[in-house]
Amino acid sequence: MQLNKLETSKNIENEAWQALENSILYYKGQPVGTVAAYDSSVEALNYDQCFIRDFVSSALIFLIKGRTDIVKNFLEETLKLQPKEKALDAYKPGRGLIPASFKVVSANGEEFLEADFGEHAIARVTPVDSCLWWLILLRAYVVATKDPSLAYQPEFQTGIRLIMDICLANRFDMYPTLLVPDGACMIDRRMGIYGHPLEIQVLFFAALRAARELLICKGNEDIVEAIDNRLPLLCGHIRQHYWIDINRLNAIYRFKGEEYGKTAVNLFNIYADSLPYYELDKWLPKKGGYFAGNVGPSQMDTRFFTLGNLMAVISDLSTEEQSQAIMNLIEKRWEDLVGDMPVKICYPALQGEEYRVVTGCDPKNIPWSYHNAGSWPVLMWMLAAAAVKTKKPQLAEKAIAIAKVRLSEDEWPEYYDGKKGRLIGKQARKYQTWTIAGYLLALELIDNPDYLPLISFDKLPPDVVSRACEFEVGNIDPYINL
Repeated sequence: MQLNKLETSKNIENEAWQALENSILYYKGQPVGTVAAYDSSVEALNYDQCFIRDFVSSALIFLIKGRTDIVKNFLEETLKLQPKEKALDAYKPGRGLIPASFKVVSANGEEFLEADFGEHAIARVTPVDSCLWWLILLRAYVVATKDPSLAYQPEFQTGIRLIMDICLANRFDMYPTLLVPDGACMIDRRMGIYGHPLEIQVLFFAALRAARELLICKGNEDIVEAIDNRLPLLCGHIRQHYWIDINRLNAIYRFKGEEYGKTAVNLFNIYADSLPYYELDKWLPKKGGYFAGNVGPSQMDTRFFTLGNLMAVISDLSTEEQSQAIMNLIEKRWEDLVGDMPVKICYPALQGEEYRVVTGCDPKNIPWSYHNAGSWPVLMWMLAAAAVKTKKPQLAEKAIAIAKVRLSEDEWPEYYDGKKGRLIGKQARKYQTWTIAGYLLALELIDNPDYLPLISFDKLPPDVVSRACEFEVGNIDPYINL
């Protein structure tokens, strides 16, 4: 019986590898990425393109297996697509942006890459996360190859600077976080995450750390100084203002409103009646906690967003205590967050009038479907990385055991629907590449924790931690030196 189980697992792994090979996208005879899905049963739409965020899980597994050529080609070709000049037309992509996706196009016997910066996307939203994921992946390539020469090439140093110019530019907003519209990340449809969504802030933090490691060439001193100023403020801001556990909930519950001036405790004027205290009181374990989905003027989105919380653990944005609390929450609320198919993208779903108002009656984001609390197997690799980092690998092993046979039987769908993830997503593509790669990557991270540094970071330097802690206890003005 045990032998049969091992054979089944090996067969599923081999099947996944073959499916990943089938997804590779070639340009002028060279591999440059992977298509979003290799499902020939339905119209391709934009699923025949390579999405920057989607490719990250594939790229990491290729790096682990020594297939560095495809990642190098991807980084070089996407960098060429980055606009280097200021756009004179407001409808054109701004300087420094990395596209959401690209595809190979042929004309007059020549191949070229056509980028999509959101011009063709539903609702025409420009992706913010592409730049951030690109930086994180470039740093992973350097860690995997132990060769920084690619990142130190002048065109790459310029590309990194341009991304940082966008992220660190002067703006109307006076928080250390990034202000972005709805749909600017993995949740790329209207889901009420406009403002300062957790996912973007955590990826921003990781991208800043990646850029800080890579920008060592002369002429980058001003950017490095700006990064050094922003990192502790961003870290302290998220750790303090986004954190929810039972103690923090008690403090927010007793907040006063309409406070003015520097002595205000309720800095964002969160109204107590706007939060579901009694539901959270029942749902939060005594030793569990998580980062809220969004914080801004009179706004605290208490939904649990999985990617942001797991990446906070992986990137060391969360403290050790917060990391343990996040993993404790996942363990204690396993049926809600994992269920029969790992892992819920967020919890709980928007329902009723709230769903209609917030999503605009989006038929794809009905309650417990797609981005509205659907289950996304790609998130397994982040769960595995966070579990390894917090020395709780059994959580990832349990999730993988739940998913492996069913993913194969269901032909590797994009997402699952239902409160426990029992239904194949109503509009899910089969042979979704990041589902396949996410599963393989989770296996590799569990089998060999030494791969964790590809996506994780060392502890923050003491001076950064010290400044972040100062901000957490409110000893400095959060609106200076941004």
